[in-house]
Amino acid sequence: MSYVRPKFRHPELPKNKLGYTIDYYEGTLSTLCAGCGHDSISAAIIQGCYEMNIEPHRLAKLSGIGCSSKTPAYFLSNSHGFNSVHGRMPSVATGANMANRDLIYFGVSGDGDTASIGMGQFVHAIRRNLNMVYIVMNNGCYGLTKGQDSATADAGSKNKTGQVNLFESIDLASLAIELGATYVAQSFSGDKAQLVPLIKAAMKHPGFAFINVISPCVTFNNNVGSTKSYDHVRQHVEATATMDFVPEMQEITTSYGEGSTKQVKMHDGSYISLHKLSEDWDPLDRQSAMNAVLNAKAKNEILTGLLYVDPQTEDLHHLLQTSDKPLNTLTKEELCPGSEALKDINAGLR
Repeated sequence: MSYVRPKFRHPELPKNKLGYTIDYYEGTLSTLCAGCGHDSISAAIIQGCYEMNIEPHRLAKLSGIGCSSKTPAYFLSNSHGFNSVHGRMPSVATGANMANRDLIYFGVSGDGDTASIGMGQFVHAIRRNLNMVYIVMNNGCYGLTKGQDSATADAGSKNKTGQVNLFESIDLASLAIELGATYVAQSFSGDKAQLVPLIKAAMKHPGFAFINVISPCVTFNNNVGSTKSYDHVRQHVEATATMDFVPEMQEITTSYGEGSTKQVKMHDGSYISLHKLSEDWDPLDRQSAMNAVLNAKAKNEILTGLLYVDPQTEDLHHLLQTSDKPLNTLTKEELCPGSEALKDINAGLR
């Protein structure tokens, strides 16, 4: 069986501003189970990068181990990629980001890869405000090892074997907000209209942008009793807002009534346009976002959309005051300016 996509495409496919058709942003054919929510997320990433006119060679995709971590092979085959070991993707992303700040860093992880073996790495990537998009494809189970409950499986949820989970789940979205993530969103793999704008806005955010995507496992966790199944999510989903992302330099339009739309201006002049649906929720207020998530959980609802954003944040490079020029492009003369420069540095420390 071949996993290579056929090269033929309709000659009249529309092109973006760079002159690329959407197939230029695709990868190999997926080997995941038919109907897997992860493939829908890959399609949303492809669509977002195509619409944002991203040059694929300007993007680096990184992953760990798991079904979700296979997906970088299925999108943006013309970009950089690195498949790391289980739970260690944030370390690789940090090192790469420090060496070359000019790339867009796209981390893809799973609920096991992030909420279990990779939890420590996840926490520190947040506190350092690493400039990257971090997507968790959350299905509440370990799909590669036959569907055992993961740390994000809800208490009382029943897996395919009929086993009821006894333990409280780790809520990655509320954890990210509490730890200081500067962009936190939650979505459902089956809601492409919501997920694509969230991904586009995350790529423009100057800091750690976290998106937790509920992505049902059709083989091991799509049964009656599972809180990560398609039916359960559709019945319990509650959106914060309908939204769109308006890139810089494009006309901003809205069809919503006066006073019902909130436009969050990003650092580069772009806007996230939110038509607010949830009451008593402010995406610019961390406490308000936490309350909205906790209130939804108390009602057994899954809150989706943009939960929190700090558009004025500074990423790790600004915090460390690193060179504006990518470190991997510095010349010998710039790295070793000579003994006189060393004397000045030493004098300044006396």
